[in-house]
Amino acid sequence: MIFDSHAHYNSEAFDQDREEVLASMAPAGVSRIMNVAAEMDSIDQIIELTEKYPYIYGALGIHPSECQPLTNEYLDYIKKEILAHDKIRALGEIGLDYHWPDPTKEVQKKWFDAQLDMAKELNMPVIIHSRDACKDTMNILSAHKDITGIIHCFSYTKETALQYVDMGYVIGVGGVVTFKNASKLKEAVKALPLDKIVLETDCPYMAPTPYRGERNDSRYISLVIDEIASLKGIDREEVEETCYKTTCKVYNLPE
Repeated sequence: MIFDSHAHYNSEAFDQDREEVLASMAPAGVSRIMNVAAEMDSIDQIIELTEKYPYIYGALGIHPSECQPLTNEYLDYIKKEILAHDKIRALGEIGLDYHWPDPTKEVQKKWFDAQLDMAKELNMPVIIHSRDACKDTMNILSAHKDITGIIHCFSYTKETALQYVDMGYVIGVGGVVTFKNASKLKEAVKALPLDKIVLETDCPYMAPTPYRGERNDSRYISLVIDEIASLKGIDREEVEETCYKTTCKVYNLPE
């Protein structure tokens, strides 16, 4: 009963063995995967994977680092595709990424706002990317009421995590929690209610220890479950079951 709440199996990193990797999920206990768009040219790939694999769902949206060429017309196209496909269950990943200088902060905030407006119109959960942009992300989400979803690849303090939970969001935890230097995330996991955590890979990125630096995939979530169980002093079965139920709830899917 593992639900990978955030993956990128459309990535070229899987071009040589995508079918083989995905065929290995069920034997490893991975029963559902949310495959998430980032670039404009990934939208059609996301839809194709949801149509090919019964256990893969999709999220459509444009990553902040890829939003420079975005237009209102393209947002209308995304909206049309969301409405046309029942297995598209979220809008994402969207947000802010100030790690690199481009696109500018103003461009990123413009399209973050626009995509949040669309999520509210469609009554869909969002998948939020926020890197080196804690204050602006919080301010923008606070201004957009009645929207919930996942704070993906959470990297801020436990206080910020709990503030997001108070706003109705849940926290995405992946391979980084197994890193020795991930003290902030480990403290956040300890502080969070278990039912406010969802499991993710962000594959092919962010593989957990001892595979750090290698290609990631959903089978490695088992190591994330073990780490969360250890940090919270509970059985791994409780982590797996609770996080599965939470992810189904966020994406409006039956358990």
